[in-house]
Amino acid sequence: MKTVILMRHGKSSWDYDVSDKDRPLKERGINDAHMVGKTFMKNGIQIDFAYSSPANRALHTSMIFLRNIGFNLNDFQVTEELYDFSGQDVKRFIQNLDNKLDTVALFGHNYAYTNLANALGDQYIENVPTSGLVQIEFDVSEWSKVSKGTTQQLIFPKHLKQ
Repeated sequence: MKTVILMRHGKSSWDYDVSDKDRPLKERGINDAHMVGKTFMKNGIQIDFAYSSPANRALHTSMIFLRNIGFNLNDFQVTEELYDFSGQDVKRFIQNLDNKLDTVALFGHNYAYTNLANALGDQYIENVPTSGLVQIEFDVSEWSKVSKGTTQQLIFPKHLKQ
């Protein structure tokens, strides 16, 4: 069994004249990442390894989320392959993961994550919102065989604020 957790970065700020990779989170993005992390932690799911896009907003989201779940950052890596907006690079990344890992968390971007959630999961999602988390489980023993899985969990900030 393999499980991938896709988390889109938090709401970013356009208030600064910086490159796309350097764009920071807004306060709302920070707060939402905390809220999603605390909610996820209640499920008791153990993540074997976590990866983030090098973009500031994704990296910051990953640090907030991972701290909230008490994750060991020795099992964390930044990878350029997750700075992807179509989903093709991320899917290739997933299929090349080490088979010793069973559950991985990936922090990145839309439209890649909405496309992947729909291509890999069994629930249609119109849009993975900022700080949105989608957990998909696959009945395979090798990452290279990941294709269609079962969407196990959606954690979207707007559902937590009701």
